[in-house]
Amino acid sequence: MSIRNTINFIIPYFYITIGLFIFAFGWTAFLIPSEIIGGGITGLGALIFFVSGFPVGYTTLIANAILILIALKILGAKFGINTIYGIIISSIFFIILQKYITEPFVKDQFMAALIGGGLGGVGVGIAFSHGGNSGGTDIIALIINKYRNISPGRIFLYIDIFIIASSWFIFYSIEKIVYGYVVMAVASYSVDLIINGSRQSYQIMIYSNYDKIIADRISKEVKRGVTCLKAHGWYSKKDINVVMVIARKHDKPKIMAIVKDTDSNAFISIAKVMGVFGQNFDEVKL
Repeated sequence: MSIRNTINFIIPYFYITIGLFIFAFGWTAFLIPSEIIGGGITGLGALIFFVSGFPVGYTTLIANAILILIALKILGAKFGINTIYGIIISSIFFIILQKYITEPFVKDQFMAALIGGGLGGVGVGIAFSHGGNSGGTDIIALIINKYRNISPGRIFLYIDIFIIASSWFIFYSIEKIVYGYVVMAVASYSVDLIINGSRQSYQIMIYSNYDKIIADRISKEVKRGVTCLKAHGWYSKKDINVVMVIARKHDKPKIMAIVKDTDSNAFISIAKVMGVFGQNFDEVKL
């Protein structure tokens, strides 16, 4: 049991590390060498780098440390180990990668914006999906919400627009600002795609004469709640029990295997659901 607990503890940090590496690689291999500014604290670090040559990794580490100290004073917030770990590991990746990558992997700036923004968004999405983040605008949103009732999404948008627009004073180029907004859009889409994909839930309806066996196996083997509904087939004029399960994307293959193994003649209906809240799913947020 202790080995299993250790593995369960390590796995999220493994994925957080992989996600933050992809995030840092997208920036250091495509955006920064192409002189494209994205959003967030990393975008601010890139601005400082282009002005002074000060590495992005050190800027993000110092800026996040200052933000955490301010937040602790204002909010009394207790930041989880995942946040501290994310800030440190992402800063280390930026310091190392930026030292060795000096030329963009693609010469075309538009392609660099698309690939860099996509990789950055995918990396952040992977980290978020496993409880990690790299600090930055998340902390700023907490501080602003202390005094203003503004949604975090709007705060992120305002900060990103301001940081990207500020690149005008360095490059004097509308084109680079547009590329920056392309990065912002692609990264946002990629984050949503990864997070929503990992959290996608399904409503599975199983019509079978072996409903009790199927329900029992799903409950024990998949560890998902099962609801048995009374139904009446209008064509057959027979009463039947329907097994209904709300399950995550990764549970679906297991449930399908159980149904096929128990009753190969079962009728199955699967539908994606927009959201599932409570009972080991998502928390209701107003």
